[in-house]
Amino acid sequence: CHCCADGRRHGSILYSILKSRETAAEGPGPRRAQAGRGCSCGSQRRVALKSPQVACKAASAVLVKTLRFVQNVPCFQELPLDEQLVLVRSCWAPLLVLGLAQERVHLETVESAEPSMLQRILTTRRHGEHATAPGRQHPPSAGEIQAIKGFLAKCWSLDISTKEYAYLKGTVLFNPDLPGLQCTQYIEGLQREAQQALNEHVRLIHRGDQARFAKLNVVLSLLRSINANVIAELFFRPIIGAVNMDDMLLEMLCAKL
Repeated sequence: CHCCADGRRHGSILYSILKSRETAAEGPGPRRAQAGRGCSCGSQRRVALKSPQVACKAASAVLVKTLRFVQNVPCFQELPLDEQLVLVRSCWAPLLVLGLAQERVHLETVESAEPSMLQRILTTRRHGEHATAPGRQHPPSAGEIQAIKGFLAKCWSLDISTKEYAYLKGTVLFNPDLPGLQCTQYIEGLQREAQQALNEHVRLIHRGDQARFAKLNVVLSLLRSINANVIAELFFRPIIGAVNMDDMLLEMLCAKL
């Protein structure tokens, strides 16, 4: 839409925007709704979990189960601990979302009551530098949540089996392209083995569906749109607060889950 495309013009008339938003906030509801009609900016509105305690508890259980699965992969255990940590840091979010799909965890969200741009500017002017806490994150946007929901729906439409989920997780886990890895050839071989095992399983179990292997690889490609920061903000901040996922993953990886 025009209001999304002309960002530079928006920046040059900031005062006008703030003034119009202030007026709209005081005006009747129908007028505000009309302003956003037909605008793709709706995907940028902020949302939160409808029942955060329930969803976050489910996600935490899935994360524990996921890391337990990872720890029980013998070839993963043969890697040095620092290599293990590099892999897990990179893939914990897509592995978690795969686990959510496997456990059939549904996400119900509501629009978040995030302060408007005008409120944030006025608050910052009043309280100075302390108005924005260091490391504070914005609630996820509707578009980001929709990407997660779309991924879950795709998995459920394919009715992915337990073995297929395991091979998909192996493909995601053993990523040889990450910086900081030393055993790249070994890890690349493990990823190739996971893909071959998935292909053979599909050919054996789904002989009538020649395109299923390609469909499952589309699932893997969709995982690239999943942002780890969004997952942490959505499932862990509501119950834990500001959390360093690297520290938590290291602690969980070294623990006997």
